[in-house]
Amino acid sequence: MALAQQSSPHARSARPTSQVMLWVMLAALPGLLAQTLFFGWGNLINVVWCVVVALGSEALMLSLRKKPLAFFLRDNTAAVTGLLLGLSLPQFTPLWVSAIAVISAIVMAKQLYGGLGSNPFNPAMVGYALVLISFPVAMTTNWAEAGLLWQSAPSFGETLSIVASGQQTTVDAYTMATPLDEYKHQIGSGTAAEVLQHPTFGGGIARGWEWVNAAFLLGGLGLIALKIISWHIPVSMLAGLAVMSLAFGSNPDQAAPLSLHMLAGGTMLGAFFIATDPVSAATSHQGKLIYGAGIGVLIYVIRSWGNYPDAVAFAVLLMNFAVPFIDHYTPPRTYGHHKARRGLPGRTQG
Repeated sequence: MALAQQSSPHARSARPTSQVMLWVMLAALPGLLAQTLFFGWGNLINVVWCVVVALGSEALMLSLRKKPLAFFLRDNTAAVTGLLLGLSLPQFTPLWVSAIAVISAIVMAKQLYGGLGSNPFNPAMVGYALVLISFPVAMTTNWAEAGLLWQSAPSFGETLSIVASGQQTTVDAYTMATPLDEYKHQIGSGTAAEVLQHPTFGGGIARGWEWVNAAFLLGGLGLIALKIISWHIPVSMLAGLAVMSLAFGSNPDQAAPLSLHMLAGGTMLGAFFIATDPVSAATSHQGKLIYGAGIGVLIYVIRSWGNYPDAVAFAVLLMNFAVPFIDHYTPPRTYGHHKARRGLPGRTQG
């Protein structure tokens, strides 16, 4: 895949890729901690397993391509892909399902395109979307009930046994529908006040989920403060989702309220850690604003009128398709010129 050619001067980051990816992993730790506290050991096991499989898959493909292993493995990009999948998958996802997601992400969505810098789609979201479509039962019925770690959650050993065996009957006592899923399917037969009585909401916005999203928001703000990512994609994505929710979902008796869209599901993880992937996202500031807003709009459209209660993966992948078009029409200003060169070939601008 040909890389977009941008005019000089070229800014050079003082941080190597390995350091940037390390900061991303560190910033995701508060979210992982919150997931563990509120939903048990499942996400922690997912993360460790997915990172191991990602590094193994990356090493195998690099060997087949006759590339230096140490040089490419040290950039930490494979580890970040595994981390994002481990954070995104349901807590009781069978290990074989998560392995398929990771292998698909590394082999199909990254290495077959030529490795880092050549992949047009977000690798983690390719793997997630593939297993969601291929194994819908495993991906929609294995979400843990919130608040279990200090109550009746299975121990670390029991959780590991459950995900290793992959037996659905074992986890039925510990699982519950996600807040977005519960609200979407129940609001048609009741009022918002009645739906919110379900234990998954816990008398608040979304039991446990609001704290997880707040933790990812905190980590994401840290990445912006460190200039690891820019604010354009997260802010425009959240703004796009908010505008759609206020425009089409102002009545909570008919559609999920804005608070639920923001603080349930993978909204903050998607805004700060997934949509900001530097390879598959738009490049210019203006392009990032369009790209992020498009993701936010698509999340609302799919959540409200599609078949999937959470739609971050599909929204990101659909906007990945649009990135070449966005980059073509939103190039940065050429150094020394007042306006950026854009528009149809041969068209002049004043």
